[in-house]
Amino acid sequence: MNPFSYVLATEYQTAQAAILDRPAAKFIAGGTNLLDLMKEGVETPPQLVDINRLPLEQIEIQADGSMRLGALSRNSNVAYHPTIQARYPVLSEAILSGASPQLRNMATTAGNLMQRTRCYYFNDSTVPCNKRVPGSGCPAISGFNRIHSILGTSEQCIATHPSDMCVALVALDAIVHIQGSARNRTIPLTDFHHLPRETPHLETVLEPGELITAVEIPVLPFAARSHYLKVRDRNSYAFALVSAAVALEIQNNKISAARVAFGGVATKPWRDQAVEHRLVGADPTEETFRAAAEIAVRDAVPQRFNAFKIELTKRTLVRALTQVVAMPGETL
Repeated sequence: MNPFSYVLATEYQTAQAAILDRPAAKFIAGGTNLLDLMKEGVETPPQLVDINRLPLEQIEIQADGSMRLGALSRNSNVAYHPTIQARYPVLSEAILSGASPQLRNMATTAGNLMQRTRCYYFNDSTVPCNKRVPGSGCPAISGFNRIHSILGTSEQCIATHPSDMCVALVALDAIVHIQGSARNRTIPLTDFHHLPRETPHLETVLEPGELITAVEIPVLPFAARSHYLKVRDRNSYAFALVSAAVALEIQNNKISAARVAFGGVATKPWRDQAVEHRLVGADPTEETFRAAAEIAVRDAVPQRFNAFKIELTKRTLVRALTQVVAMPGETL
């Protein structure tokens, strides 16, 4: 691990100033991803700015009924929060399907948004990687790419976004609150992560010195009927090969609203509104779900070792939607 200095920030201004003074510095909270990458020599920040003393751990129900997750709210606290479990079960399920209890006790909401990919080549500092060194190449395209993306890829990068939590959050229309030295802003989570295109090293819209302060989940009554289905090589402590976060509202035996997002198959948490539009107004049947699943993989670009993800994505979506329909609840 490279030498680095350490700053314990007790207020926003201190944290942001420390980052702006040394642009390659990094914020650290739980450190469940960053510290691993530092040990492997993938991340080499000259300074870490510890933000754990900032007042950002709250999980709050706001006046309009929306939920506000502080940037430092721990994954375990979010997953087991009774309101999250009742109103947004897809989010609780997504969090609990990832990592281990020990890691979930440390990992934070903002840290999930900032996770780096688990690409074999990205994690190996001895080989080229456009995410680490722009213009050096993407050996995953011609190499072993079983876990890599089939959606949202480019000739520069096919790495997969690893988060389970973010997949559920994009399905729930989550909004990211960001504080900067000069301005504050809010961004839909669907727009927070960049596609790789020609600049795979630029992964989010955050500007230098900006700090995530919260993630807001708007009121979405039908999200009480939601589910996160994760398909992986083993039943615990494994990243998704394919996952689906789905929610349905059914009225008069027709789908009146839908949310669909995928993980494990794309370079960012993948919300698919075309699939949602296909579902709305249709009967909640397997035939409808299979038709929607075909739309989900319309733009897939498989590689040599991950073409199986096309069929697996379709089957995962059909199964997830079928399980939501079978959930107890009122059908109007």
